[in-house]
Order: sequence, then structure tokens, then C-alpha cells
Amino acid sequence: MTAARVLPVLLACVAIMSVVAFAAFGIDKWKAQHHRRRISERTLLWLTALGGSPGAWTGMLIWRHKTLHRKFRYGVPAIFVAQMAAVGYLLFYGHHLF
Repeated sequence: MTAARVLPVLLACVAIMSVVAFAAFGIDKWKAQHHRRRISERTLLWLTALGGSPGAWTGMLIWRHKTLHRKFRYGVPAIFVAQMAAVGYLLFYGHHLF
């Protein structure tokens, strides 16, 4: 498989996971406001780490959710930067990998 084929699949996965993470942060905020059973922080962080960092970070800002928790305030942006660096690496150097 060439880098030209891997990159669109990778970007599609990031887009899908971002939508899922964004929704999860919004749902968790709603549940918090309505005293319902919450989505665990572990799940939110896993969604972030599995490619949903753009959506998770956006969800944090839009929903104003988890912004005071250090592991989210610093962890989500750090995961985002690492994931975008990996995508950038694949864009520029991926042809050497495949």
C-alpha cells in the first residue's frame, strides 16, 4: 500500500473519530448538567488518543467541558499536536515508508 492510499484512509479515520469524540464531550456535558450517568474520563481520553483529538479539543472549547481538568487541558492539546505531527510526517516522508 502506498502513502497516497494510506493518507486518505488515515484522514477519514481521524475525521470519524473526531466526530465521535466531539459528540461524546457534548453528551457528557449534557449528562453532567442533568445528573445522569457520565461517560468516563478514561473513555473520553481514549477517543482522543485513537484519532479524535481535533474533535475532542473542539468539543472541550465549544461545550466548555473538562477545561479545568489538567489531564484534559494539557493532555488533549498534546495528543493533538503529536497526531498532527505524525500526519505531517506521513505527508512529507511517507513515501519512504511504503
